[in-house]
Amino acid sequence: MKVPHNAHVAVVDGNRFVVMRNTGQMFEPKLSNPQTPSLEPTNHSAGIRNQDDAGRRTGSTDLDELAHAAAAADWLNAEAKAGRIDDLIIIADPKTLGEMRRHYHGELQSRLRGEVPKTMTNEPAERIAQVLAAS
Repeated sequence: MKVPHNAHVAVVDGNRFVVMRNTGQMFEPKLSNPQTPSLEPTNHSAGIRNQDDAGRRTGSTDLDELAHAAAAADWLNAEAKAGRIDDLIIIADPKTLGEMRRHYHGELQSRLRGEVPKTMTNEPAERIAQVLAAS
């Protein structure tokens, strides 16, 4: 995957949110400057549409995790609209990524350079860079 120099890389799951920058080259990314933005996951109705009868009975749909995904998307939207993000790649597990997509603003979509549907929040930056280079 092409990862533009200075692109933001957001790594998200239902509990963690880390944003890094590519200080390397387009096909040889090097991620640095990890930041953990503070989120307020208040949109607990975000994932309600994902609940089916089985999910309600077993509790397999975690609304807190989906609210976290919505809050991460809202944070990225605000940064894109303010012009603080030019190029963005999002790495998130499929469930989180699906919820985030529902909340993308047009400005964020225009700056989005790629998505990787994979859980990588507990991986070191070097491993994440390897996955990006191989994608």
